[in-house]
Amino acid sequence: MEEIKTEENIPVTIEFFHDVLCAWCYAFSPRLEKLAQQFPEHVSIVHRAFALAPSTDGIERIFGSKEQGKKEILEHWRQANLNDDEHRMNPDLMASRDFDYPSSTPGLTACKAAELQGGNLVHGRMFDRVQKAHLTDCLNIADFDTLKMCAKEIGLDVEQWEKDYGSEKVKQSLNEDFQQARMYGVNAVPTIVANGKHKLSGAQPYAVIDEWIRKLI
Repeated sequence: MEEIKTEENIPVTIEFFHDVLCAWCYAFSPRLEKLAQQFPEHVSIVHRAFALAPSTDGIERIFGSKEQGKKEILEHWRQANLNDDEHRMNPDLMASRDFDYPSSTPGLTACKAAELQGGNLVHGRMFDRVQKAHLTDCLNIADFDTLKMCAKEIGLDVEQWEKDYGSEKVKQSLNEDFQQARMYGVNAVPTIVANGKHKLSGAQPYAVIDEWIRKLI
């Protein structure tokens, strides 16, 4: 790796605010992972939950009906899929599914429960796997069995993960992330915040976040 030539290399902690439902987060996440790999001595990632539709009736309340909500959301999928470097999303397949479009909380809770077993690295792995289940495989991530399958596939102790999933510790951790988002004024995802003060929103191209981080290091 080419060393960045500056007077002082400043470590940067990036808080990545995301939702398992967010198609734009799915497009952006691999770019952020690539950034961390490119600057392993200077960049660390902290995963933060952000709920676009926290309750089971969230889609209906936001869009007026479940059907209209799913229709509009899948248009967002189509736009995000153009942004995705590998075009991994399957909006037509999801349109054919007969289950209600899920809320944010089950998937975010699953990721927080995973975090208890391996910190932010494992949170990120679970987040990526749940997003794949949702946006590529078009499975029902409100179904606990689907989330359990994701936990198993990334190598978690599934029995412990199930216990943690319903724990007060995980609920508290989710609430702390929501509070952190409010403190930073985060109102959309994906959003990244570096060292608590430098904010960048949207599924930015890799060149943009690369330039952004070089200015901060």
